[in-house]
Amino acid sequence: MAADLSQIVKAYDVRGLVPDQWDEPLAELFGAAFAQVTGARAIVVGHDMRPSSPGLTDAFSRGAAARGVDVTQIGLCSTDQLYYASGALNLPGAMFTASHNPARYNGIKLCRAGAAPVGQDTGLTEIRRLVERWSDADADADAGTGPARGTITRVDTLKDYAAHLRALVDLTGIRPLKVVVDAGNGMGGHTVPTVFEGLPLTLVPLYFELDGTFPNHEANPLDPANLVDLQKRVRAEGADLGLAFDGDADRCFVVDERGEPVSPSVITALVAVRELARNGGTGTVIHNLITSWSVPETVKENGGTPVRTRVGHSFIKAEMARSGAIFGGEHSAHYYFKDFWNADTGMLAALHVLAALGGQDGPLSSLVAEYDRYSGSGEINSTVADQAGRIAAIRAAYGPREDVTLDELDGLTVSAADWWFNVRPSNTEPLLRLNAEARDQQTMTRIRDEVLRIIRA
Repeated sequence: MAADLSQIVKAYDVRGLVPDQWDEPLAELFGAAFAQVTGARAIVVGHDMRPSSPGLTDAFSRGAAARGVDVTQIGLCSTDQLYYASGALNLPGAMFTASHNPARYNGIKLCRAGAAPVGQDTGLTEIRRLVERWSDADADADAGTGPARGTITRVDTLKDYAAHLRALVDLTGIRPLKVVVDAGNGMGGHTVPTVFEGLPLTLVPLYFELDGTFPNHEANPLDPANLVDLQKRVRAEGADLGLAFDGDADRCFVVDERGEPVSPSVITALVAVRELARNGGTGTVIHNLITSWSVPETVKENGGTPVRTRVGHSFIKAEMARSGAIFGGEHSAHYYFKDFWNADTGMLAALHVLAALGGQDGPLSSLVAEYDRYSGSGEINSTVADQAGRIAAIRAAYGPREDVTLDELDGLTVSAADWWFNVRPSNTEPLLRLNAEARDQQTMTRIRDEVLRIIRA
């Protein structure tokens, strides 16, 4: 019987428990299917530090090679290092990682040549169908046939990746900085030492040992509990700032010299200013609809054109390509750069923060204060059986009001002169996600609690 992949093939990637939901034989079929759907003669493959990653990567590579495709394995890497390889080599790529998920999970992030994303609408559905068909023992189709077996070779791209990033942000003239980096036992422990080498930075490493069992804390800095160790260490060291990377090191979170988290919207605004300056004070900057009002305001103030999108990297990357945008940022600390094949790289955003901080004398808290203009709720999740019914109830409550506007770009956004909120359903769980923002804390709290009462009624 054909494998049921409905639980592991998501909107943008493959992800599930190993070996319960998928294993090396299935990975081999994914490699063959990826080769067929892309039609490529060569691909590049990398993996994170999870115990299951090397075996899955080798199986995927065998499947692709059996279809006549030459496979370049770059070994241990961050997801943005894989995107670098896909862009620099102009090859489709596969990254084996489950990002911030617990140790028993693994997955595959796929891209076409030039790091263009592969999702359900851009090839992932076809890949899933082929794997399901080939996993059926009675199927006529043969996943292992190709014109001639491809080769599998190993190449190290870490130094080239680091050189590319450092060519985009000049840190040679900054004042010396002390930076604490929490790699969470993930791939930041592999990439940071090479990227930071020789720069005027005193690096204080935290959990740099590659360990896919995550013995210290989850490699998910979006959860405040996973920032606690970094915050303590920044204060204890008297450091200028702290950086926290997720498991596959494509997202970067920042804390200031006091150990206080700096919101990804603030980082988006800061980097947008620098990217606009690099491009002569003009250019398009993408932001999703739940980033702070401060982002489009800052972009306009610095000569740029802000463009608002749905939440999700596929929408950001598609709009980056369509509009020729120079930069894009999300509330989840994904940062996208035209000079990085429109792909996301937390490391490049981190270098921008270091360059901005080291290019002036004040502390990070003062530097970012001008971009931190509003009071935000952060994302609040509520378990809801009838998502559509609860959103309809919110629409009924706010729709008749003359002082608000409603839009449905992604879920429901309600905006007034002094506040806004967005409620959108999760694609994978029975959750509604609320984000609210206002000009002051009191107003934000009132609106947040008002909407939550309707959601949780």
